[in-house]
Amino acid sequence: MIRYNWEQKDWPNFKYKLNGLAKSLQTIIFNNGKYDGGTATLALQVSDEAILDLMVVEAIKTSEIEGEYYSKKDVLSSIKKNLGLHQKAFVIQNKNAENISSLMVAMRKDFAKPLTKAMLLQWHNLLFTYNTTDIQVGKWRTHKEPMQVISGVLGKTKVHFEAPPSASMMQEMKQYVEWFNNTAPNGNTPINDAVERAALAHLYFLSVHPFEDGNGRIARTLTEKVLAQHNEKPWLISISFAIEKKKKEYYAALQVAQRKNEITPWINYFVHTVLEAQDYTTRHINFVLQKKIFYETHQQKLNTRQLRAIKRIFAEGVDGFEGGMNAQKYIGITKTSKATATRDLQELLAMGLFKVFGAGRNTSYELVLKKN
Repeated sequence: MIRYNWEQKDWPNFKYKLNGLAKSLQTIIFNNGKYDGGTATLALQVSDEAILDLMVVEAIKTSEIEGEYYSKKDVLSSIKKNLGLHQKAFVIQNKNAENISSLMVAMRKDFAKPLTKAMLLQWHNLLFTYNTTDIQVGKWRTHKEPMQVISGVLGKTKVHFEAPPSASMMQEMKQYVEWFNNTAPNGNTPINDAVERAALAHLYFLSVHPFEDGNGRIARTLTEKVLAQHNEKPWLISISFAIEKKKKEYYAALQVAQRKNEITPWINYFVHTVLEAQDYTTRHINFVLQKKIFYETHQQKLNTRQLRAIKRIFAEGVDGFEGGMNAQKYIGITKTSKATATRDLQELLAMGLFKVFGAGRNTSYELVLKKN
């Protein structure tokens, strides 16, 4: 019984139609050009901040998809360390945050280079540098048992996908690497659209599933490599943000796509996921600019406590402080008294820098940011 794409006679010759996607693909290219041009016109410090913040989001979200959760501080410090950026000493609490950060930085440094077996094995080594599990690191899987993607509890598991046998990994990955390089912009059989090729590279890699663990994170890294190759520099985007936001849809789309080699639904899913990721990029760039304008306009008017609280709010990023700021949070952040916290909050409200929600014990505040 043939159940999966790699068991089909035409594997890995994917078939699909782009009918109805022309406008979306054009929008994606337009947005990317706008981001590149937009960050080029920003002050260097602001531009670097936007890029660094999106790298942090990507690292955190690609890990969360796999059920691993890292603090923003750990990931940011790890990425800065790997980029060689000057920073104050910071003790990284979870060393695994360094793994994903190292992988992301390695891809960005070598995105223009052809893909090789050695590169993929190095990425896998980086991803599990501080991991203590018993998996084979830096090697294609070799175990005789089927590589299955499953869900459910012991005794009630459901098999969503079974990958090709380990014995075929050498040949499968040789073929994958050749395909990846041949379809690159300077390859023998280039795929001209970056998103189209990224969708194929992502699905193809996950269908082979060459490693015991880490396949999803490396597939998403390959997606970034594809986009960067077509753009001649990394895209200002976090694909994993959009995937993690609707994780069930991601796995459902993969499951359907891995049943046959006609993958039009997968291409549709992927294109719209990129559009969602770009929507986040737009909001993020606006947020960085709003923060810059806020500090330039208001910093001199605020006392040390108010600045500390506002810095903490900004640290939460685009989506803001969950539940807003309130007196209790303000006291915890600034280490001040209730009376002083109340007075500081009322001053921020009077200056029009905060807006208020709720009343009484449910009173909370949000920053008022100038729209660009």
